[in-house]
Amino acid sequence: MTFLRSLIFNIYLFGGTTVIAFILLILLPFSSHEMRKGSQFWTRYVMWGMRHITGIEYEIRGLEHLPENGAIIACKHQSAWDTAIFVMLRLSTAYILKKELTKIPFYGWYVDRSGHIAVDRSAGAGALKGMIKDVKQALEKGRNVVIFPEGTRSNPGERGEYQPGVAAIYAQSGLPIIPVALNSGLYWGRRSFLKKKGKIIMEIMPPIETGLKRREFMDRLVNTIEDKTRELEAEGRASLGE
Repeated sequence: MTFLRSLIFNIYLFGGTTVIAFILLILLPFSSHEMRKGSQFWTRYVMWGMRHITGIEYEIRGLEHLPENGAIIACKHQSAWDTAIFVMLRLSTAYILKKELTKIPFYGWYVDRSGHIAVDRSAGAGALKGMIKDVKQALEKGRNVVIFPEGTRSNPGERGEYQPGVAAIYAQSGLPIIPVALNSGLYWGRRSFLKKKGKIIMEIMPPIETGLKRREFMDRLVNTIEDKTRELEAEGRASLGE
């Protein structure tokens, strides 16, 4: 049954995404705000399919810790789901992502037009400076900025290497960082065809205050996200009967 649901969902996902991608071409001449509205529609389309086809629901805990705008969010990354949810929660979201993604036809055009922050990781120190500049500009416009500190998706139970970019943003912005944990990889895993029925839980935790030294901040961030992620994974596995 899981295989059949997953097959139908993937047809629904890729088929519908193709249609929506062509429709969104209409929004390219308009503002980044209008393009994000289009992205939000796509996100709702995906979430509907997850719930009604695969049986995957989601629960957001700690939403009171997520401001409407002007915040920096550091989130665990396990699934494609993670890259969609924040636009649905807050339309003004700006993701930090790999520059290579902007070269993908349609997707890259929409990412660029939506005002997300693309980072060329091969550019070394220059990339870090450019990222900080773009983050500050996004914050000045009242947007929330989301960074996945590990830089790529990890499997449940794994901890990726937390990259220095998040520490640089913390130091240069003068703003607290909001840590976010989740267990999405249990249900929609990295490069996984199968989608398991259940409930994704994402928990938004209280912000890490400003003024910490780099090492102290990184230790606090990593431990906060990883410890809570393990808790959410254990909760999810118990519901899956694993």
